[in-house]
Amino acid sequence: MPKNQFQRMVFAFITVVITVHAYVFYSLYVIHGRMFTELTGEAGVIAAINKMGGVPVFGTPLPIWAIILIEFVLAYTLEVLIGSPLSFRFACKNFDPRTTHPVLFETAIICATVGIMCPAMSFIAAFLYYNYQAGFHMWTLLADWLRLVCFNFPFAFFTQLFFIQPFVRTVFKTVFAKDIRAGTVETEEQTAAV
Repeated sequence: MPKNQFQRMVFAFITVVITVHAYVFYSLYVIHGRMFTELTGEAGVIAAINKMGGVPVFGTPLPIWAIILIEFVLAYTLEVLIGSPLSFRFACKNFDPRTTHPVLFETAIICATVGIMCPAMSFIAAFLYYNYQAGFHMWTLLADWLRLVCFNFPFAFFTQLFFIQPFVRTVFKTVFAKDIRAGTVETEEQTAAV
């Protein structure tokens, strides 16, 4: 869908804004919520996080908005520099974008992106949220990373394929409607000229 670098950056921005909020919510409530409430004795996750002084990052409690900001910067950088370019290349290895139905080609890109971004962001999360006060052990970090991949991959796959990407594509088509129409007209004129 995006045709130039600016559109790719906007597409990635919209995707990462939605995805980071979804994953922070998923991580805090689904993966760690019960642990937070049991540690603090609070009934709700937000109350537990507030009682802890925030979410521990490198052993220092940070507020949720800081977590979202940190994860956004890391995810956007990773998506733009590695995730998007590699996922497009992987999809092109298996499908020709000129002859493959757009829905199938976009699905291949989404699957490749999840396959790249989920393990990478899970590793970053395992590193950021590691319990450094107990001492650092590489095997524990790797075990935490694999645990997070097992939790995150199904969530990432299904939310990206069925909710996030269809929504992002709808927003993108709305924002760039004029450019998309102009591109369609140019393509039709080029086809008619041949």
